[in-house]
Amino acid sequence: MKAILYTKYLKKILILSCVLLTSNNLLAQDEEDSKPALKFSGSVDGYYRTNFSGSPTFDDDGNLLTNTPDPGTAFANQTGFAVGMGNLIATYEGSKVGAVLDLVVGPRGAGATFNTDIVDGIVNQAYVYWNVSEATTLTLGRFNTFLGYEVIAPQANFNYSTSYLFSNGPFSHVGLKADFALSDDFSLMLAVMNPWDTNNITATGEYSFGAQLGFYGQFLNFYYDSGENGGLGTEIDFTGGFDLSDKFFLGINAAYDTNGAADTGFYGAALYPQLSTSDSFAIGLRAEYFQVTDGSESVGDAVTAFTLTGSYTVESLIIKPELRLDSLTDGFLDDDGAASDSLASFTLAAIYAF
Repeated sequence: MKAILYTKYLKKILILSCVLLTSNNLLAQDEEDSKPALKFSGSVDGYYRTNFSGSPTFDDDGNLLTNTPDPGTAFANQTGFAVGMGNLIATYEGSKVGAVLDLVVGPRGAGATFNTDIVDGIVNQAYVYWNVSEATTLTLGRFNTFLGYEVIAPQANFNYSTSYLFSNGPFSHVGLKADFALSDDFSLMLAVMNPWDTNNITATGEYSFGAQLGFYGQFLNFYYDSGENGGLGTEIDFTGGFDLSDKFFLGINAAYDTNGAADTGFYGAALYPQLSTSDSFAIGLRAEYFQVTDGSESVGDAVTAFTLTGSYTVESLIIKPELRLDSLTDGFLDDDGAASDSLASFTLAAIYAF
């Protein structure tokens, strides 16, 4: 009888032990799942670029008179073989809060950050965020701009070279922004920031303001600073696009900027038709019109630029052959160093994204 009772007692102890061990494992797993996850992503890119016209010119003593001409846009303007940038993004993501540190090196990275960091061109983004609710997120730090169709990271753009609209607007901001999901189809962002591409306002004490209204995948953007001390002034920008079919997409960007303090500004528009011919290949055109202004008057002739880009993907590698034609009255140089109205160039770029 004692043996039977003892056996039943052991069974109860074993069952209770199994329940406790299972509960502890589940709790440990929940705690592990609730810990913020550290993730890494980024890209590396390089390219070869050549002009069909326009070469360096030298005097009789071999001194350089004029450099090889290039489009008046940011990045990817070197001829021959060149490095774009290396990009490493560390994301620490929790259920409510997180942080992003985005580091860049290379000519594209240095150009994107204006060499304003301790190490030239290294900090592209550095911010923390708090998901206050399902509909509200606060972000504080340095983040890439909300204006425009294109971005700094080459793997996120269809075209490898950049547009005049992108190159003349801000690349990044330092400040505080609040994102609100008003519904499934509408969003609102409000921001208070340092002026355009300014890390430190100690000397001026000025701020800038931004807003973005999103509706069905289309975005109306607004930016304002006083225009003093090299500021941008006021820019209104529309960015959007439409899937015209399963394989054909049309992107749109239009912007108007005016700076009353400096009597400068610009306006322009660009269309981005893109056709996917297979899972691995697509072809797209950027057709852009861009005009610089002085006060309310246009300065010189407008720039027109047509960029035809192919995009071939092999696993995580993106290969982009690109033909580009920029036109501006007397805006470039020919092989003899004389003024030319156009510049034609070819670029072959390779981007590895991870």
